Amino acid sequence: MTRKFTLSDFDYHLPEDMIAQYPAEKREKSKLMIVDRPSKSIQIDTFENIISYLDKDDILVMNETKVIPARLLGKKPTGGKIEVLILEQVDEHTWKCLVKPGRRLKVGSEMILGNVLHGKIIEWGEQGERVIRFSYEGDFFSIIDKIGKMPLPPYIKREATELDAARYQTVFADKNGSVAAPTAGLHFTDDIFKNLHGKGLEKAKVNLRIGLDTFRPVTTEKIEDHTMHTEYCEIPKHSAKKINRARQSGKRVVALGTTSVRTLESFAKDGILTSGEMHTDIFIYPGYTFKMVDVMITNFHLPRSTLLMLVSAFAGYELIMKAYHTAIENNFRFYSYGDAMVIL
Repeated sequence: MTRKFTLSDFDYHLPEDMIAQYPAEKREKSKLMIVDRPSKSIQIDTFENIISYLDKDDILVMNETKVIPARLLGKKPTGGKIEVLILEQVDEHTWKCLVKPGRRLKVGSEMILGNVLHGKIIEWGEQGERVIRFSYEGDFFSIIDKIGKMPLPPYIKREATELDAARYQTVFADKNGSVAAPTAGLHFTDDIFKNLHGKGLEKAKVNLRIGLDTFRPVTTEKIEDHTMHTEYCEIPKHSAKKINRARQSGKRVVALGTTSVRTLESFAKDGILTSGEMHTDIFIYPGYTFKMVDVMITNFHLPRSTLLMLVSAFAGYELIMKAYHTAIENNFRFYSYGDAMVIL
């Protein structure tokens, strides 16, 4: 009989000073925990040795999404200061956004951001978000590259700096659209990729645009009652072909990050990976049967989060709880800028 999990099962105490406020000095120098499912063993290494736990019969699947500098500061025509966090693109000129001060910014309110971007609230969303239509000259993403700040998650208690513009981004980021980084990928460097290529590993890219709900905790005690918000994801035809060919020849599919996992599992159908684009609301928690993923590389996640539930589904609840307690005992750094785990 499958155990029924409740929200409190996914709680754990983390000392606040273990939440990484800055990235490691070098990407590859983060700690790496190796969680082996068959033997239920746990080892500790550094990420630069990740190649030791992967082999030539693997295909590494990564989310090539790029974090946009989505935090925009500006003012109302009357001069009052405002802040906008752009979340999801609706069309060329329209975005779903969060705004501060929320109560004062109603439908019809106008704003000037960075003196070059004009916005008008045209709708109030169900979750308190605003739909804003922007007017500007030139390319939108080029404009926000100049005036925006990296949208660091709320548990990083400092202002974003130029360091974050480089380090809160994977070295393989290519497609604009996310307001959070696929953080497991932050540990990879060009040199690690060269070493993996030299060993014979294949790579394939997918894309999932990460939204703010990444950081929202589950609030329903029955976890199956939780509703996931949809996120846009896509798998190109050439990636699907490459991954299917690898699986058919017996290679392991190594998912780099939970967003790659969710994308792969969303497009899996009858043992085959389809290509295309969709908005996925897939919610993976213990009891789920994985269809595409054999190995997972991930960071350490928040208590009561859907991501902690996902890795518990993959590795087994007891083994993940043991891994998290081991990480705390060994002073691992947690969350976005924290250390990594590979689950074999």
